[in-house]
Amino acid sequence: MRAVSSSTPSIQPKAGAKLRPAAFRLAWGKGIVLPVILILLWQLVGSFELISKTVLPAPLDILLTFRDLIVSGELFTHLGISIQRAALGFFLGAGLGLLLGLVIGFSKIAEDYLDPSLQMLRTVPHLAVTPLFILWFGFDELSKVLLIALGAFFPVYINTFSGIRGVDSKLFDVARVLEFHWLKQVTKLILPASLPNILLGIRLSLGVSWLGLVVAELMGSSAGVGYMIMDARQFSQTDKVFVGILIFAAVGKLTDSFVRILEKKCLGWRNSYQGNQK
Repeated sequence: MRAVSSSTPSIQPKAGAKLRPAAFRLAWGKGIVLPVILILLWQLVGSFELISKTVLPAPLDILLTFRDLIVSGELFTHLGISIQRAALGFFLGAGLGLLLGLVIGFSKIAEDYLDPSLQMLRTVPHLAVTPLFILWFGFDELSKVLLIALGAFFPVYINTFSGIRGVDSKLFDVARVLEFHWLKQVTKLILPASLPNILLGIRLSLGVSWLGLVVAELMGSSAGVGYMIMDARQFSQTDKVFVGILIFAAVGKLTDSFVRILEKKCLGWRNSYQGNQK
């Protein structure tokens, strides 16, 4: 009787799990190459005064202005007010978009009555309704929050509706074979299958909320990052304008990254194409 060979291959952990931190650092390093080159060239242009500081201040000047705004506390005051406005508008608009997307996605009757009107409103630009919001609600916080909510509503609504209607009909055949009742179909089948679209809608909605915030604060405000930018423009403080723009970009990127992390947590079951690594 022969002994069982000890050369039986053992189960090894996936190499990708060990390489994830290294791969993340490599991807992050590649992503900053172009910005670093552009900033260095920009600083050289500013150092040799090839372009006026009023038109294009050097990155070092912008950094010094950023430091001064932090030390004085002005930046945190404006940023806190802007984040509060954007958050209120986002939760109001995205919440209504999710609710109506679910209702219209599950009901053909609701789609026939409500969706045509919503699609018509979706095509109206923010700047076109801004004067109406000022006339109806004045320059108070309500008009700003509602304007942000209007922009945040449609990405979530459309993607929620599309996600529900995009569920493969074959899955319902499987659900009938397994004798799923309606509630179980919704919680175990429809919502998980439509979750990628819903999270995409939330991600787009966050971006639109920041765009709506800029419009809302530029239309009339006494505080906020948008107000800080407008106030700096009047006094030709271009470096301060750049600080405001960079703040909008940084906070927008942070919120977008948060949703992407949420996608990875909630959609770990999805085996989708991640792009060519070569």
